[in-house]
Amino acid sequence: MLMKTNRLIKDLKNSLSSANVLETLEERYAYAQDASNSRNIENIPDVVVFVESTEQVQQVVRLANKYKVPIICRGAGTNVVGSCVVVHGGIILNFSRMNKILEINKDNMTARVQSGVVLGDFQREVEKLGLFYPPDPSNLAVSTIGGSIAQSSGGAKSFKYGTTKDYVIDLKIVTANGEILRTGSNTIKNATGYNLNTLFVGSEGTLGIVVEATLKLIPKPESKKVLMAYFDTVKDAVKAVNAIIEQRIFPTTIDFMDKNAIQTVEKFYPANLLTEKESVLVIEIDGFECSMEYQENVIVRILKMTGASAIQASHNQEEYEKIWTARRSSMGACAKLKPNVTTDDVIVPRENLEALVLGIREICKKYDLEVCMVGHVGDGSVHPQIPIDYSDEDEYKRYKLAKAEIYDLTANLGGILSGEHGVGLLKRNYIGKVVNSVALDYMRQIKKTFDPNNILNPYKIF
Repeated sequence: MLMKTNRLIKDLKNSLSSANVLETLEERYAYAQDASNSRNIENIPDVVVFVESTEQVQQVVRLANKYKVPIICRGAGTNVVGSCVVVHGGIILNFSRMNKILEINKDNMTARVQSGVVLGDFQREVEKLGLFYPPDPSNLAVSTIGGSIAQSSGGAKSFKYGTTKDYVIDLKIVTANGEILRTGSNTIKNATGYNLNTLFVGSEGTLGIVVEATLKLIPKPESKKVLMAYFDTVKDAVKAVNAIIEQRIFPTTIDFMDKNAIQTVEKFYPANLLTEKESVLVIEIDGFECSMEYQENVIVRILKMTGASAIQASHNQEEYEKIWTARRSSMGACAKLKPNVTTDDVIVPRENLEALVLGIREICKKYDLEVCMVGHVGDGSVHPQIPIDYSDEDEYKRYKLAKAEIYDLTANLGGILSGEHGVGLLKRNYIGKVVNSVALDYMRQIKKTFDPNNILNPYKIF
């Protein structure tokens, strides 16, 4: 095995140059984890390779086939389900140097980018031209377009604008045998053959390697505003969400924080939050300036009718940023409670949202675990954030039991195990709870068709 690895590394250096290949134990160890923060590092990559062009990706793929070595693609490593870690050795393929915005076409409202482009940087560039790319995961300051496509990420704005899959119109992919595959076109509509875009978006690098993406853009909203509405019960907060939608008002965002999340954020990142309240909704509206007052008035009226005990609104950019900083700080704040923190991504039909939130709370109470809950409740999505100490064997066992029960609860409520984080390594053993065996068999057949040697991110999803 060592001899094979040494030959592989030698060939990689000859093909790409030594500067693109990391092989020391310390260098490889640095890429043995992602944001899933696994309890144990069971394996480390055989080598880490930085690619700078499609041609270099093809060269790596050919060598991986030659030596029958897995390839695991990595952008910023911000995913939380273990999608970009090795299981039994392999090549970490790092895309941080393929980070060019190749084209922004204002007339067509499209953009063509390399996989390593940072999402937040891309959003700022298109907004300079009066355009808008809505997907906004909480880690957008560092996460990459390629990772966002791999996980089909969403974010707070998905309630109104959809997720990554709704904006991908074409992908340039290096296949498992080193060929170039185009999945779509430069046109907004395409009914010509099978929709390969939706097959590859969310495939977590298991079917092909995305090197470029053509993305649909939309006009940038003229104005935006965010409100925080506090409630004394979770039930009232959920009732408010449904009431807003029934009035044909579609906010950009309807996000949620429970009491534990509110208190934890306020403790570590003070934002003058009302810590005695049971829950808070973060509601963003956008559109033409002339519509903002109408939207706000309708929403405020509904919030009061449904039991909101306090309402705060942004009146300038500083206040807008302050509210969103508070919402996005929940994970970081929760991480300060114990040495480790886990986050999950479960989603149910909105009618079952209250049952999901209260059920998760009871499960964590049963196993003596703290939990801070946030989520995009307009979609029915909840992120339970559980601080734990991985070195505490008893606590870790209780966490594993709680996680299994949370997945059972989600399945029983007609939900799924991921709305935007993916499945990866950490959820693969649970996927059968929500995906039937026939569907899983077809997924395996698709995987085998696209990747007969099983070199593309094996042991992920199923």
